[in-house]
Amino acid sequence: MATTVALLDDARRRLAGAPREGLGRLRTSRWRADRIVRVGEAWHLGVLLLTEDRVLATGEILRAAQEVRRGYAAESARERAERRAQARRGGFAEGEVVHLGWQELDPDAVDAGDVSGPLALLGGEPAVRWSPGGALVPLAGYLDERIALITP
Repeated sequence: MATTVALLDDARRRLAGAPREGLGRLRTSRWRADRIVRVGEAWHLGVLLLTEDRVLATGEILRAAQEVRRGYAAESARERAERRAQARRGGFAEGEVVHLGWQELDPDAVDAGDVSGPLALLGGEPAVRWSPGGALVPLAGYLDERIALITP
């Protein structure tokens, strides 16, 4: 039986050379406009973000964009445009994917029988909940599918 830690380590090995996406964190200041700064990068595997040494649960995903003035039908659209502009101000390139609001997961706790975000054990095997209302699916198969989508 493969452990969660072993499956994630194998995924890192298989992802070597595959493109990564930026991890951001909001930085506020009294003197400068709020901005989202780069704090790392990760491979985006659906509900998981995999770094060299951590696994994270995906949060908000956006693309950095220059600030533009335009009308919005909803306040939520205005807020999203502001976050895209904050990422651009923070140093992300135009159009670059930014992950915000991610949470660190504990694969060792999962292997010990606990739940960590979307990761859990199902019949003693590592599994992942692919959506908030979705069922648990085997982590090995999930990683195989996601890796196939981003590697040549």
